[in-house]
Amino acid sequence: MAADAQTHPLIVQARELLNQGQVEPALATARRRLAEVASDIDALEIVAMVCQQRGQVAEAIALLEKIINLEPRLDWPRDDLAILLAGRGRRTEAEAVTRAALTRNARNPQAHAMLGTLLTERRDLPGGEAAFRRALALVGDHPPTQVALAANLIEQGKLETAELLLARADQLAPGDGATLAHWSRLREAIGDLTASRALLDRAEAAGFDVTLRRAVQLGREQRHAEALAVIEAVPGRKGGDALLESGRLKEKLGRPAEAFADFVEGKARLATRDGLSYDGVAVSREFDTLARLVQTKGSPPGAARREAPQPVFVFGFPRSGTTMVEQILSSHTAVAAGGELPFVTEMVAALEGQFDGLSALWTPGVGESLRDLYLGRAKAYGLMDSGKPFFTDKMPLSEIWTPVIRAAFPEARLIRMVRHPLDTAVSMLSHNLTHGDYCGYRIEDIASHMQAVHALTGSYAATLGDTALAVRYEDLVTDQETWTRRLLEHLDLPFEPACLLFHENRRYAPTPSYAQVSEPLNDRSIGRWAQYREQLAPQAAALAEVIADLGYPSPLAGNDIRPATA
Repeated sequence: MAADAQTHPLIVQARELLNQGQVEPALATARRRLAEVASDIDALEIVAMVCQQRGQVAEAIALLEKIINLEPRLDWPRDDLAILLAGRGRRTEAEAVTRAALTRNARNPQAHAMLGTLLTERRDLPGGEAAFRRALALVGDHPPTQVALAANLIEQGKLETAELLLARADQLAPGDGATLAHWSRLREAIGDLTASRALLDRAEAAGFDVTLRRAVQLGREQRHAEALAVIEAVPGRKGGDALLESGRLKEKLGRPAEAFADFVEGKARLATRDGLSYDGVAVSREFDTLARLVQTKGSPPGAARREAPQPVFVFGFPRSGTTMVEQILSSHTAVAAGGELPFVTEMVAALEGQFDGLSALWTPGVGESLRDLYLGRAKAYGLMDSGKPFFTDKMPLSEIWTPVIRAAFPEARLIRMVRHPLDTAVSMLSHNLTHGDYCGYRIEDIASHMQAVHALTGSYAATLGDTALAVRYEDLVTDQETWTRRLLEHLDLPFEPACLLFHENRRYAPTPSYAQVSEPLNDRSIGRWAQYREQLAPQAAALAEVIADLGYPSPLAGNDIRPATA
């Protein structure tokens, strides 16, 4: 915003007023200039800045779009527009704007960093990593980008590389709260609670709000009452994440009614903040289309590619035990951990964008194209170069795309995790998860999505057959060795004792389950729903058929919470 010889005096005046905090006079001055020249870019920029300060985001977006149309060679309006769109939850549009900015100027570091943020948010972690690294290659040392890259690497489980970046960022900008908070989280993730606490102390001394991280860490130390006191001491309206943590702590302290209320309110605030909602009508329409297509056409053709490492798909709702199964399998010398891979949804997007929609699955050669797309993306993730014949793909609810998976990998090993639906529902409600078309923000929507997925996968099984190994969470916890051996037999792998010691696996599992899978198996979470029997009564009735189909006793009949059969 520095003035030059060509800057109009009204613009110079408006900028000076804005820098002095005199927003209304600055706005009036900029509008005087626009009354003279409606296309003055500098005046439009000032008005857009004022709109952003006022929270008039829609108006600011319209102004930035106007500036881009008037002067498409500029970088900054595209950068600002992407930030605003992402802040409104319009991430697909933000990514399109960012990619357009990079098409125009491939050396725009802010656009690369923004792309890194967007890709990281949608779980394309290697893509996000690459974008952040390109930004750093253009600007050199830049602590905010180094911290963003470190956060991405933590999600990938690359903790050593992430820690080097955080240490460098702290060296360049000592005392930055965001750097120290991420570093504290990393240390906590690997169990170094002493170092984590010291880093939090530094962040707090720098004026950074560490309330939630402090509560999480105290919770890890089983100091639940102290953790809750930290959250409750904060005045004013609590954010959604703080309410979820408060609810989890109240549950541990034996206050389930208050806990459930916190879960419900916390999720409502998060959904409002991020502009998220579950469209049950759209989901029902999509699932009906998928079921009819498979019923009409049968099993899609596919051809195996046996020379490459093969994915093992772990199906299931979030919080159903998929992370635990991945940790068990990846403790075997023949299995690499892939985590929540986005490749199945990318295959679906390719069907829509490159072929004639889902019906193209039954066209010869399409399955092979999808398979090669998937394996190409797996190679970019480093999963094809591990030297191991298998890698896991545990993206929750990928079973809804079973026909796509069967077309690309007709011989794939499938594992379906099953857990008591009400236990799964409570766990989903108590964590911030976006899986399942955003069903997790209301308990009613969780139950609705469970019914829809159960009906769809049942339809698939009737038409395509069911080749998945069904593993009940409760059975695995009760008889770990038997079910571990069955999992390995399903992959034609010999038993290895390390799989029983999965909690000693040094891999960090970047999901809400990271703490649980670092402990030996225990049954503490079995029957968690029973303490919320009153609050869950409508969902227990709605899910009665699903619960019975999965072999669990009726929650309406008594207190038995274990599977009917082992």
